[in-house]
Amino acid sequence: FDLVHRHHGVSLDMEQVPAEDPAVYAMISRADTIGVFQIESRAQMSMLPRLRPRCFYDLVIEVAIVRPGPIQGDMVHPYLQRRQGLEAVTYPSEQVRGVLERTLGVPIFQEQVIKLAMVAAGFTAGEADRLRRSMARWQRHGRMLEFEQRLVDGMRERGYPETFARQLFQQILGFGEYGFPESHAASFALLVYVSAWLKHHYPEAFTCALLNSQPMGFYAPSQLVQDARRHGVEVRPADVQASAFDCTLEPARDGAPALRLGLRMVKGLAEDVAVRIVAARADDAFINLNDLVRRAGLDRGAVGRLSRAGALKSLAGNRHQA
Repeated sequence: FDLVHRHHGVSLDMEQVPAEDPAVYAMISRADTIGVFQIESRAQMSMLPRLRPRCFYDLVIEVAIVRPGPIQGDMVHPYLQRRQGLEAVTYPSEQVRGVLERTLGVPIFQEQVIKLAMVAAGFTAGEADRLRRSMARWQRHGRMLEFEQRLVDGMRERGYPETFARQLFQQILGFGEYGFPESHAASFALLVYVSAWLKHHYPEAFTCALLNSQPMGFYAPSQLVQDARRHGVEVRPADVQASAFDCTLEPARDGAPALRLGLRMVKGLAEDVAVRIVAARADDAFINLNDLVRRAGLDRGAVGRLSRAGALKSLAGNRHQA
């Protein structure tokens, strides 16, 4: 946001990012999500073209569904089938419809499982709370198994098929492996959308900020730089005459800022050495390589790292000469 304000004159924060941008959802649906919070993993990227999020709540489901709980509870395939119109959405009762309608009859969130136990099996609030607390630790304590018969009996008494009850219990066991509360998924989804919006509209600022936050995420800096270039960003190399320690944005001919790699991208270069180079350059540009070495107090190792990274090209002509 700071970079966007500084280089585009646009003031934004989380609340001011325009909501429900179709172009952003189109980008997400293509799995064009390298660097995007939460949906950049291979598992998420394989799911995105199948789920094809079109609105914010779709992102909430996307965040929650690619989890061990829903996967082991066999909820992913039925949800996708129903979403694509390949399987009918049915509910054994209106009470169950009230709990599961937003997720096409498939329990995806922890809150839905708890509500189902209450409306379909007659669990009291106290019993439902004990079920909630047991869900995350059944493997360690085996406490989940004590709820199975209570759940089955309660649902049969209320006219639900035993197969439905057994299926629900298996899904609950899957949630014990790791299911998301809906509120948690919604908080994540907000960060997903904002990250994707920035990547789509301001890819140079997005990539610059990502590089300055390394190490994080699934991708190496070189992969982030390659992705930025694919999105039309001009990427300029680290250069002792132009780079700060961090990556920065610079004016470019076409109006969109160019991404200047910082000296932090030079492999093995200590931060204090990079800071000395920037400070030494503050008064005047370096005349030649000897001038750089003298004014910044560089040793042979630092010069070698800079030369291998191509950061001395403006002083020495090319990497080999450096």
